[in-house]
Amino acid sequence: MSSEVFSLYDSTPDSLLNICMDYIVANLNIITKLDPTSRWRKLKDDIILPAELCEKFLQTYQKKNRVNDNIANLFRDRSRTRLDRVKLRNSRITDEGLRCFVEHKPYQVELVQCEYLSQASLDLINSNSDNLVCLKFGPLTYVVSQDEAMFRQRRYIIDAPKLRRLTIQCRGMSIFPLLLLKPLHHLTHLDLSEYTSAGSSWALHELKNLRSLVLHSVLWSKEIIEWIASMRTLRHLDISQSNERHGKYFSPNDVLSKLVTSLPNLESLDISGTNLAGTGCAVPALAEGTSEGSENHVRCDIPGLVSRVNRPLEFLGLYGTHHGACKRHDIPAKVITGDANEEQILTAGVAYMERPAMLTRVLNDLYYMFRSTERYNAYVGRALCVVLEAMEQHVSEKHIQISGSATLFYIVKGKEKPRIGIKLKRRIITALLDGMDAHLGDDTMMRNGCLTLCQFKIPTDVLFEYERVVQILLTGVADVNQEGFVQRIAIYLLNSLACQVDGKQKRFLGNHGAIGKMLNLIADRLERHVCDDVLEVAWSTMWNVTDETPQNCQRFLENRGMEFFLACLKSFPDKEELLRNMMGLLGNVAEVAELRPKLMDKLFLSVFYDLLDSSSDGIEVSYNAAGVLAHMASDGPDVWTVDEPARDAVLQRIASAVERWDRRAERNINYRSFEPILSLLHAHHTPQCQHWAVWALANLTTVYPDKYCGLVESEGGLKLLRCLLRHPGPYAMIKDLAWVVINNCAKYASRDLSTPPPGSPDN
Repeated sequence: MSSEVFSLYDSTPDSLLNICMDYIVANLNIITKLDPTSRWRKLKDDIILPAELCEKFLQTYQKKNRVNDNIANLFRDRSRTRLDRVKLRNSRITDEGLRCFVEHKPYQVELVQCEYLSQASLDLINSNSDNLVCLKFGPLTYVVSQDEAMFRQRRYIIDAPKLRRLTIQCRGMSIFPLLLLKPLHHLTHLDLSEYTSAGSSWALHELKNLRSLVLHSVLWSKEIIEWIASMRTLRHLDISQSNERHGKYFSPNDVLSKLVTSLPNLESLDISGTNLAGTGCAVPALAEGTSEGSENHVRCDIPGLVSRVNRPLEFLGLYGTHHGACKRHDIPAKVITGDANEEQILTAGVAYMERPAMLTRVLNDLYYMFRSTERYNAYVGRALCVVLEAMEQHVSEKHIQISGSATLFYIVKGKEKPRIGIKLKRRIITALLDGMDAHLGDDTMMRNGCLTLCQFKIPTDVLFEYERVVQILLTGVADVNQEGFVQRIAIYLLNSLACQVDGKQKRFLGNHGAIGKMLNLIADRLERHVCDDVLEVAWSTMWNVTDETPQNCQRFLENRGMEFFLACLKSFPDKEELLRNMMGLLGNVAEVAELRPKLMDKLFLSVFYDLLDSSSDGIEVSYNAAGVLAHMASDGPDVWTVDEPARDAVLQRIASAVERWDRRAERNINYRSFEPILSLLHAHHTPQCQHWAVWALANLTTVYPDKYCGLVESEGGLKLLRCLLRHPGPYAMIKDLAWVVINNCAKYASRDLSTPPPGSPDN
């Protein structure tokens, strides 16, 4: 990982290449087609991709999907594709899929978490290794088998004559280094992290050019130290341990001193998790160029590094060392990893990005760092770099996701929040969703993710991932027995996601079971006779989801919604907000002409009729009850099929209710369109319907002219109101309200015209 820090407020647009590649990955049919014979995807006949585009495609594809054999098949035709580097992480490819890649004879191959590969893949790589310079097998990539007899017979494991960099990270497997490395005379970098040592076979004198050796979490034998000490060309040595129990040496000061004095070119050393730094007792050291007996001594708090006091190491890994070595004062190194301060922690995050066990501890340190104080603003950019890279690279590591998301919460709610640009916001949100998606069953991960999402503007900031957010949150509310914090916060987020979005997104919510899941929560509360915020928000969510979305209104009715409405009304008659939310939802249902016959029921109509006189929640319940009845009455006398309550009595009470309301009352309601209200202006056979509609328009344009005057005009409302004024049917009070709306819109328009534009001399 690069230690470069991105700008928090970078809002520059993506490059055209990135935009195009994202689009192609999301729409593979643009460049590919399905072979009717093999059923594999392949490139269209007129598509030719150079190496840069092939590698960019793979990189982009892996951000959203797992590479499989179908994708690998796109690269089978080497006359129209080219790969110099093959870097696969968390893929589903098999040996046959890998063949499509390695037959390009790339110079770099990296396979991390490719668990479907076998020993046959190693043979494929060996037979196509003409150009291979860099080879990496990461965790969960089991291509090096334990068949020692087979390797001894053929005398090699890796056959790549030009290979310079080799990484094999495979927890718990033993290795045969003598056989493994014998043909690799040009090797300069070797990483055998987490392997089990194999005794005397470490005596590898053939590695005369090795400059970097990584033996992280390798179990030791005495021969290892002797072997390392003989490699005088080494510049970087890593003998760190992720488990401190395995990092204990007898005579640690002597071991470290022997290694350092034997490696004259050493610039970088990592002894994290070991006791090699000693107990911390300062040891006097002679300054370079002085003789014994001179008083020109310097101090060194790591005894084994006394010889480097006058020639400090460029890098020294001390994270998790015994006796708190990173906290000592006199350390002969320029850059240090540890947990003594912010700089050491962030450096450790960069250095140990590929080591989940150590990285988890680093992220925990970052979490406590940002949770405990707000004085870390100077480190926000670097911390975000570390956290996001960690979460993106280790999606399947639950503890990394938990620690990372907890740290993100404190970062995005801090003082730097307003500076975070749109690109970085999206990266944060995507990382959170990836982690939540991978660990849906973990309460802590879901809680962290939901809490962090709450720090963004919902739904605006998450619209680019809207569908995935909805699916994850619906999972969070699915278990009615959970009744925990995750369920509560997930339903609040879902309610926010259902508000101020268009019909397509509301339909998506309905198609993925939002109505059913809300009604399940309601049924659970009714059974336990509990009226809590979850019950109220469940109704609010359905209110939002059904807004101008007939399919969701129908789902509500089909899932016994009216039964639950009556049950809630009976069980919790005094809960004002609950009643408002329920009536708001029924207002949406009543706007759908095809569904109104299902509301034409004596019991339902009696409830709505009684609620016309309600003063619950100001005018809201009465307003919504009148709206429901006005829409039902607008279909004409012939469709009113119940005797009680009588249609004339209902209409009279609607008019009385509307006359009673305060036209300047502030409202807890949000209209995206006036189309359902404006449709009632045509109901000249029932002027009470028009009365409710023009009152609604008069109220909203009076109290919220900035929001609603333009909407009235843009949807043709003024024209309809003028027609209403000319019609003989509406009674005087209706026409008076119509004039109020027209005048409100005229005042708003004239005020708008008189306001000078920004930057004008009068502004």
